[in-house]
Amino acid sequence: AINRPQSHDSINSTIIDKLKSFRKKRYCEACCVETTDEFYCCYDSTWETDESTSQPQRQKSKHTRFTYQRVYTWLFGNQYNFVRFENAARDMQNYRHNYPKHKHNLHRQHKHRAEMPNFNFYCGRQHSEPDGIYIHTFHSDWFERYHKLESVHTYIQWLFPLQEPGMNYRAPPLTRQEIRAFLGSDLAKRNLLKSYKLMLDFYGIRLENERTGAVKRAPNWAERFQNLNMNTHNNLRITRILKSLGTLGYPHYQAPLVRFFLEETLVHQTLPGVKDSALNYFLFAVLDKRQRRKLVRFAYSSYDQDQPFVWCPRNLQ
Repeated sequence: AINRPQSHDSINSTIIDKLKSFRKKRYCEACCVETTDEFYCCYDSTWETDESTSQPQRQKSKHTRFTYQRVYTWLFGNQYNFVRFENAARDMQNYRHNYPKHKHNLHRQHKHRAEMPNFNFYCGRQHSEPDGIYIHTFHSDWFERYHKLESVHTYIQWLFPLQEPGMNYRAPPLTRQEIRAFLGSDLAKRNLLKSYKLMLDFYGIRLENERTGAVKRAPNWAERFQNLNMNTHNNLRITRILKSLGTLGYPHYQAPLVRFFLEETLVHQTLPGVKDSALNYFLFAVLDKRQRRKLVRFAYSSYDQDQPFVWCPRNLQ
């Protein structure tokens, strides 16, 4: 029997199906490929199948994203939220890829190789600067001292150090050597856990399970949530806490805390002052990609559908 030639409609349908399949695949596997999706963000690797430790090449898509996405989002009023997300995504991608552009401040690493100020602070051998407070004093004397925790701005960089500079120039960034030492020290990690509980209490949250990182509202949550809504600089602190947990041995604590904030902001609507940061920053601090995807899907399902959800490509929604 001779096969009859396919009709034009059949051929066109087959081509369209293959194009759709290819387009969906490239969203999930090749974030650096050019795309015209209005909510495609070249700095978000959440939907890549293999997240490299080096920064992907992303220059090709910039012109396309400007001519298609930006015009579309300007016309339909989504530009503000998307640009805020894109700017945040650049920072969070840099964190998740272990700061490739910082080159880990090699000069400072050589200068402080023997000192390791962050590690020594967490082992109780050095005080913070400029406050002059030791780690055990923070844990014993600052617990439930809410006014002090709110008004002093030089301690958070010591309690939750990062590989990037903060507002306190007397708090040096972490080095790789310090991270290795920290991860090998039970004392340092126990003290970090105490610091985490200290700040959770400040925010009206309790650590329910030290093994899983599950958290819940504290008895005084209403009062503390009011403070969070009034003083939005705490959103920066929470982002720092999430990053530091991921770097210093508690990456499994990230997702439970982010889920908590998503529930409070999107479902219970108790933290409107935290909502933007939870979506732009907290979500994308989670190092575990599978957990990050689950959180994005939860955020999408809980989001006000009258507003565009810009934190995931439209093609995947």
